[in-house]
Amino acid sequence: MGQHLLSLLVFLPLPALTLVLFMPAGSRPVFFKLILLVVTGLQLGLAIYLFGQYNPDATGITEGATMAFAERTDWITLRMGNLGALSVDYYVGVDGLSIPMVLLAALVMFVGAVSSWTINHKLKGYTALYLLLSTSVTGCFVALDFFLFFLFFEFMLLPMYFLIGIWGGERREYAAIKFFIYTLIGSVCILVVMIGLHLSVVEPGGVHTFDLLAMTHPENFVRNSVLHPASGLLVGGIPVRQAAFLLLLIGFAIKLPAVPVHTWLPDAHVEAPTPISVVLAGILLKIGAYGLLRIAYPVFPAEAAHFSYLTGGLGTVSILYGAFNALAADDLKRMVAYSSVSHMGFALVGISALNTEGVSGAVYQLFSHGILSALLFLLVGVLYDRTHDKTISFYRGLATPMPNYTAVTTVAFFASLGLPAFSGFIGEFFTLIGAFASERYRRWVPFGATLGLIAGAAYFLWTLQKMFFGPLWTRNPAWLPKLTDLRGREKFLLYSLAGLSLILGVFPNILLGKMEKTLTHWVEWITR
Repeated sequence: MGQHLLSLLVFLPLPALTLVLFMPAGSRPVFFKLILLVVTGLQLGLAIYLFGQYNPDATGITEGATMAFAERTDWITLRMGNLGALSVDYYVGVDGLSIPMVLLAALVMFVGAVSSWTINHKLKGYTALYLLLSTSVTGCFVALDFFLFFLFFEFMLLPMYFLIGIWGGERREYAAIKFFIYTLIGSVCILVVMIGLHLSVVEPGGVHTFDLLAMTHPENFVRNSVLHPASGLLVGGIPVRQAAFLLLLIGFAIKLPAVPVHTWLPDAHVEAPTPISVVLAGILLKIGAYGLLRIAYPVFPAEAAHFSYLTGGLGTVSILYGAFNALAADDLKRMVAYSSVSHMGFALVGISALNTEGVSGAVYQLFSHGILSALLFLLVGVLYDRTHDKTISFYRGLATPMPNYTAVTTVAFFASLGLPAFSGFIGEFFTLIGAFASERYRRWVPFGATLGLIAGAAYFLWTLQKMFFGPLWTRNPAWLPKLTDLRGREKFLLYSLAGLSLILGVFPNILLGKMEKTLTHWVEWITR
């Protein structure tokens, strides 16, 4: 069993999913909720164990590098006539890039399971879809075969579509369909490149492979193949490898999301139930950035360096656009959604800086934003559970009836805007250091990102002032008796996430120590 810990982590929800499918739909709701808690709790415990046992010397960016907890076995082998043989492996493993994301995925899925205690209708379907989503998300972060990664990536689409479309708000069908269409377009872009790489890369013996690490070495490309590093083919006037990188950039930018392919996110967040908003912002968005770090940049390093100014510019535009939209939003959940667009822009800026400081800051920002976005959406959910309204201008003076809620909200807002001693500061600080130090950026990129910090402070502080201070007032007087302070389950979730952000802000080496060697190797590979 010790040799298959990653498989256990990924597929642990599937036996529970089978059990749920055989349970009567009329079973007591507490049974479904307990299954979610137990399974995601076991996943979290196993992820913490793997994180603690992980050896930071693993640097699995390129072929031949070390991967921790690696498992590999033949899965699909098929003769393809004149094209040779096709090989798909079940190949999983982690390094300093993926181990923080595995831990974050387990943490966010557990938080989402605890907050799902408020879901009370169609619980059999909800539980089954949530368990399938948990397997898909975790699988993305450990897959080292492109075909396997794509399968997990696609399987996320189905449960998330139904979780939004069935358990969402009034416009849930519109939000779910929009999410589906955008994600499907991104998947098609990724699929085209995956097929091209498969036809271009072979293992020793001439067998075509989807091995992501093998795709990083020019020696494994078939001479005169479409995506060979020396290929002179043009698509629309640009080299075919540059076109392939841009397709991957589009596909993963939709999931990130980056401007201008971000418009599905605010609608999905506003309509999704609180637990699904937590999962969507806390972990699903990170798969877009992870795809760039794991696939697009290592497989197409020269092309990534060539377009670094473009990707960094998109990151800066996302930072500013998201911040100004959050400043104008009157819906609390929409404000938090646009803040996610802004904060994920920092990750794109850090990645595109192509130096150790920037990339380390980007990965740290991914983990930090996962914690803080989950915290923020839980806070929105607390208010919505009481009054079923989340309009900012409909509330004043909430600090009077809800002092604990106000205190946690203040901590979450200040942590998100980058207050020192919280995790948000570490991610943004290293990202900006990398951006200013990068020779690939013109000065407007890091200066624009810095301006986004100021705008972020504006919308968080403005919301805090409008909703929580001054005399108590609500648009509907019937809400006043319902504005009770935090309950036990809410305190557990909110205090835990706020405390974790503080711990990672004071002791950043908890994560940086695990990431350093892998990301240093990553930067050296891209810039060499």
